Amino acid sequence: MSSHGHGHAAAAGSRRLAVAFGITAALFAAQVVGSIVTGSLALLVDTVHMLTDVAGLGIALAAQRLVRAAPSGRRTWGLVRVEVLAAAAQAAALLIVALVVVVEGVRRIAEPTEVPGPLLLVFGAVGLAGNLVALAVLAGGRGSSLNLRAAFLEVVNDAIGSVAVIAAAVAIWLWGFQQADLIASALVAVLIVPRSIALLRDSGRILLESTPQELDLDDVRAHLMEVEHVISVHDLHASTLGTGLHQLTAHVVVEESCFADGHAPRVLDLLQECAAEHFPLSLEHATFQLEPPGHADHEPHLHA
Repeated sequence: MSSHGHGHAAAAGSRRLAVAFGITAALFAAQVVGSIVTGSLALLVDTVHMLTDVAGLGIALAAQRLVRAAPSGRRTWGLVRVEVLAAAAQAAALLIVALVVVVEGVRRIAEPTEVPGPLLLVFGAVGLAGNLVALAVLAGGRGSSLNLRAAFLEVVNDAIGSVAVIAAAVAIWLWGFQQADLIASALVAVLIVPRSIALLRDSGRILLESTPQELDLDDVRAHLMEVEHVISVHDLHASTLGTGLHQLTAHVVVEESCFADGHAPRVLDLLQECAAEHFPLSLEHATFQLEPPGHADHEPHLHA
């Protein structure tokens, strides 16, 4: 993805996040009142979850704008990793929310709280309506950024939480089943955990500079070696810097004659074309070190 395209996508993502942030902040204020008035654990969980979302969306919004910061001598890639850090922070916060739910649920079993069903239903419906609007805003951009994906997942979790609150409210109102509040809160906690772990895993892979899942380095090596005059490829590494931004580095051993007859630049062009066009991910940021045979023998750290 070009820097212009990446910047345009980031700007569009910022607008979506700003709208979603405003909606979620307003819903959070309403649900704080609802939690106090009803005493519902399910609504309290959804409110705490929404507080995490407000903070998460605020972080995501700031990160989305920081991503567009120009590179400098000290930050040669700019701040593209900020969105990954923001996504990891949101995932960690969601896991903390799930733990809080478990602790509070155990306490409520020992000390049951009467919850007014009709009033709980009103706050649940308001929350769901707001979440659906926020989801509609974020849906179009969730595939363009890990940051937007994190924000979308958080609002999805909120919407599910609102549905659980509504179901609990109906059960309490129609049948007087007060335990529905505890069940709904537990359901929200269960739904939070797997999505949070998946997001934490994906952001962790990027921060650890793991090879992108879409790439098979053996396949990459095989195709690079098909380029004319290439003898072998070693020290091959691939990683993701940020959304749509991947890099590849490799030491490529070429025939000795390439350095004598001026053919080395053409080999380099072919290697970069292969990296940019052949694989599932566009590896436009590819750096190749061309070496004559025998050069690897005196390299201090030789990797696969």
